Amino acid sequence: MEKISFNKIISKIKKIKFDKFDIVIGIAKGGIIPAIILSDMLNLKFDILWLEYRDEKNKIKYKEPRLLKKIHKYKNKKILLVDDVIRSNATIRKAKKLLKGNKVKTFAINGKADYYLFNTKKCMKLPWKV
Repeated sequence: MEKISFNKIISKIKKIKFDKFDIVIGIAKGGIIPAIILSDMLNLKFDILWLEYRDEKNKIKYKEPRLLKKIHKYKNKKILLVDDVIRSNATIRKAKKLLKGNKVKTFAINGKADYYLFNTKKCMKLPWKV
C-alpha cells in the first residue's frame, strides 16, 4: 500500500484551478479532513454530510448509503462535494440526491471526480488515517 504524504496532497491541490464555489461539503468520515483543507485554501464555509455506507474495514455495510444526521438545506448554491476515495459512486450519488437544487461538483483524493489528485485502484494510506 502506497503512503501519500500530506505535503504531496497539498502540493497537488495547489495546482488545481477550481471553479467558484459557495461552500465545501465533506462526506463523513473520509471527506472531512480534505474538505476542511479545501475550505481553508479556498476561503469558503464548510459543512459535513454524514453518510455511512462502509464499515471500518471498508466493507459495504448497507444496501445504499444512509444519512446519519439531518443536513442543512441548501438551494441554488455552488457546492464542492468532497470525499477521500470514490469507487462505486454510491455515496456520491446519494449525496447529490440529498443536495438536489444546487450545482454540485466533486473532489476526491483518489478516484474519478470532477477534481481529483489520483485516479488509481491501488489502496493508498492517507496521512490522517490511523
